[in-house]
Amino acid sequence: MTSAITIADLTDLPAVERGEALEEVLAPRFRAALLMTEDDDLPPDRSFFDLGLTSLGLTDLKQDIEGLLGCEIDATVLFNSPTLESLIGYLADLAERVAAQ
Repeated sequence: MTSAITIADLTDLPAVERGEALEEVLAPRFRAALLMTEDDDLPPDRSFFDLGLTSLGLTDLKQDIEGLLGCEIDATVLFNSPTLESLIGYLADLAERVAAQ
């Protein structure tokens, strides 16, 4: 897996780089959960459920990502808009809010 990054680390990055850093860390985890290879395309705007991820699998990933980033993720973000693109946007916004404090 790609190296770890925390929300605190993200606040040190320029806003435009946060999404890229998150995708670099999160995409391999989602590929692994979906039994994809590194070369398989993971469409950022396609639902995790359409790609074959179950709610149990998504819950496990949520816990993994929370541990990785050191923050809590609102489950509704993952279940109401279950795409990598939405998750990255949510986490980048979270980092922005943390940086503003």
